[in-house]
Amino acid sequence: MKNFIEEVTWRGMLHDVMPGTEEHLMEQMRVAYVGIDPTADSLHIGHLVGVMLLKHFQLSGHKPLALVGGATGMIGDPSGKSNERNLLDEATLRHNQEAIKGQLARFLDFTSYAPNAAELVNNYDWMKNFSFLDFIRDVGKHITVNYMMAKDSVKKRLSSESAEGMSFTEFTYQLVQGYDFLHLYRDKSCTLQMGGSDQWGNITTGTELVRRIASGKAYALTCPLITKADGTKFGKSEGGNIWLDAARTSPYKFYQYWLNTSDIDAEKYIKIFTFLSKEEIEDLTIKHREAPHLRVLQKKLAEEITIMVHSAEDLENAIKASNILFGNATADDLKQLDEATFLEVFDGVPQAEIAKADIEVGLDIVAVLNEKTGFMKSNGEARRALTANSISVNREKVKEDFALSTKDLINEQFVLLQSGKKNYFVVRVV
Repeated sequence: MKNFIEEVTWRGMLHDVMPGTEEHLMEQMRVAYVGIDPTADSLHIGHLVGVMLLKHFQLSGHKPLALVGGATGMIGDPSGKSNERNLLDEATLRHNQEAIKGQLARFLDFTSYAPNAAELVNNYDWMKNFSFLDFIRDVGKHITVNYMMAKDSVKKRLSSESAEGMSFTEFTYQLVQGYDFLHLYRDKSCTLQMGGSDQWGNITTGTELVRRIASGKAYALTCPLITKADGTKFGKSEGGNIWLDAARTSPYKFYQYWLNTSDIDAEKYIKIFTFLSKEEIEDLTIKHREAPHLRVLQKKLAEEITIMVHSAEDLENAIKASNILFGNATADDLKQLDEATFLEVFDGVPQAEIAKADIEVGLDIVAVLNEKTGFMKSNGEARRALTANSISVNREKVKEDFALSTKDLINEQFVLLQSGKKNYFVVRVV
């Protein structure tokens, strides 16, 4: 047995833990679970801390359960939320569950015959046939309203700041989540629930139900909610969530998100979001502090997590795409980019369209720069830039005698113009 508590403590992944948990885990293989909200068919990086907790738990010799909250997803959790969630139908939940399992399988071992192989469970399976009368008789009577009202998540929603108040559905959420813990305690010998620090109240309702109904002992552990040093929300970009699904967030954008981490955050994130050892991380941190401009930590963080979520090939392509803007990329590198990645790399760069017929016979570069695109204000300005050798087409310098033709197209539809080091312009050929 590896000491799981020790591991997550040095990694900065421990916020609160019930007394006795460490000793309990060192006695023998234990079972723990983390609940995952199935409201989308992909996890986003906000889910990753919980997933990493499960992975460290498995690496420490214990058995992890990932609980997809099919039933709780139909209700909506008041913790940290100011209003209610959209409620999902069963078909959508099942689809989401399968997609999420595929992503979790990149981290957790579900397939081996080891006693601590991971399992995916869905609380809808045991809640769907539980009648309301049975639930209030068998579960509800064991927890007082006073106990439920004392939870921070409930207090916040009932405070004068919250104009909406709280529905009975949401109020009962902690009982449903608490019952999950009781069910898994009975059914899977699960004695620990882990989650974000905003989940402490719901988790301890579960430990209380295990004590009162099953006369058992269960434990709670929470990790800190991940923040960014500048106060903005972790896991979000201007375009919304950073997803694990490549169709929602491309590997290039995913890689860039981690690469652009601040120095303070990179020191914190590399412990949480990679499996590098303490020695490796300390060594990288020393190198980074000696030469922060080389961004050693950010590069290693972005590499490790992109390979883990996507693949080594996706990482290689993301690095190539990044080099197009910030490195010494060639026309061949450009031509290897798929359309989606090309548009993401040059997102926000001015664009113009040229008819394909215009370039089939070869189009004079001066006309391309001025009349056809407006990249340059006049023919004179275009000629001066060409004479000064500051114009590139697809990262290759061109002279005034250059003619643009179909052989210059990237993905059969784009041309990248560049003036000097930083002025880009995208021509879309239609």
